Amino acid sequence: MASALVRRIQALRCFVVLARDPRRLDVVFSLRESLDDPSALEPVLTRLRALPVPSAALRTRPRMPRIDLATLRAMPVGSVGHAYASFMDGQGLDPNAIPKLEATDDAGYLTAHLYETHDVWHVITGFAPDVAGELGLQAFYLAQLEGPLPVAILAAGLLNTLGTLGEARARMDAIVRGWELGNRARPLFGVRWGDLFARPLVEVRRELGVEPALAAAA
Repeated sequence: MASALVRRIQALRCFVVLARDPRRLDVVFSLRESLDDPSALEPVLTRLRALPVPSAALRTRPRMPRIDLATLRAMPVGSVGHAYASFMDGQGLDPNAIPKLEATDDAGYLTAHLYETHDVWHVITGFAPDVAGELGLQAFYLAQLEGPLPVAILAAGLLNTLGTLGEARARMDAIVRGWELGNRARPLFGVRWGDLFARPLVEVRRELGVEPALAAAA
């Protein structure tokens, strides 16, 4: 009981900080940990177990391979790999520096897989790594997974918008687009992205049902 109370207090603190500054990714990670309750994730897992690709991923638990950005940069312009390398270079990120979370059960794998594929989802959906783009991607997550974390992040982002009304339209447009895109697209959870890097981004988006009219140009 005490541990649950501690997690709720931590979640509330993270929510307040995130409402003040949605760009605090370190707080997002802390919020994820405070909401890391297997019972809360069970409805999400039940939904995923009923879908072919996600259920297969939960059984086999594939992880993101080690990424060689130099190899991806050399891939054809317009490929998933080249777009991913450009995204990571633009943000000054090293995909191999992303910690590998433990995945000893379905709930752990759900968290680990989403954690290490987050930037690929940015590329596939076309959402920029700014506040509006992050909120749009969280709306996409919510449409596809219905988990507690995207709800908390979206709520904090909307509360923050009260103090930045000049960005309200861009943020709401991104949220609406993310929700529509997530509902129309095939499940992205469990996709083996390492097998798709050499393929054209437009082709992969089409196969996954990520509509070009809703996905921003990458």
